[in-house]
Amino acid sequence: MKREFAVIGLGRFGGSICYELSKEGMDVLAIDISEEKVNEFKNIASHAVIADTTDEATLKELGINNFDHVIVSIGDNIQASILTTVILTDLGVKKITVKANNDYHGKILDKIGAHHVVHPERDMGKRIAHSIISNNILDYLELSDDHSIVEVKTSDKMIGKSLVDLDIRANYGCNVVAIRQGNDINVSPMADELLQENDILIVIGADHDISKFEKELVIEDDE
Repeated sequence: MKREFAVIGLGRFGGSICYELSKEGMDVLAIDISEEKVNEFKNIASHAVIADTTDEATLKELGINNFDHVIVSIGDNIQASILTTVILTDLGVKKITVKANNDYHGKILDKIGAHHVVHPERDMGKRIAHSIISNNILDYLELSDDHSIVEVKTSDKMIGKSLVDLDIRANYGCNVVAIRQGNDINVSPMADELLQENDILIVIGADHDISKFEKELVIEDDE
């Protein structure tokens, strides 16, 4: 059975989500207070409507509580974002994801019932910063306030050594959960397997442990 999504706010972030969900064949209701934005997505989403989502009667009329997942991505109007989230919570929407504009906004969203709060600007900043530090750091994803997962290419300090030799868990408190070699991914790799050039390690751990791991094993001396 096809899942139904509603995306409220069709700016850069919300519009991207709407586009990707629609591309994957999902039923998507696109909502924005701007007629221009709605017209932009009327041929992309399943349905696109102009609506003020701070009005409870409007959301009820749209049958918003029947959707499996509602994503709130209202731009700079924090008050509208908060009020919309409160109404969605009161209406019993199954899953609510809300974009936070800053940490204070995010804390309020957590308290008023958002199931998942995302910080796209902050998280993207972290990912870019880590990729700038070293060409070997390919991706960085925050899992919580204190834990992340990082995707790194083998450095000269790793090539030809095994996980036993590096002893990443004991030395850095991190876990290698998989190794990608070309198109193949090796989940729970053997401890004695030698790492090769261009292998990709998927490493999970606390942020301070990952930072130590990156500084001592990933970042090349000449970078």
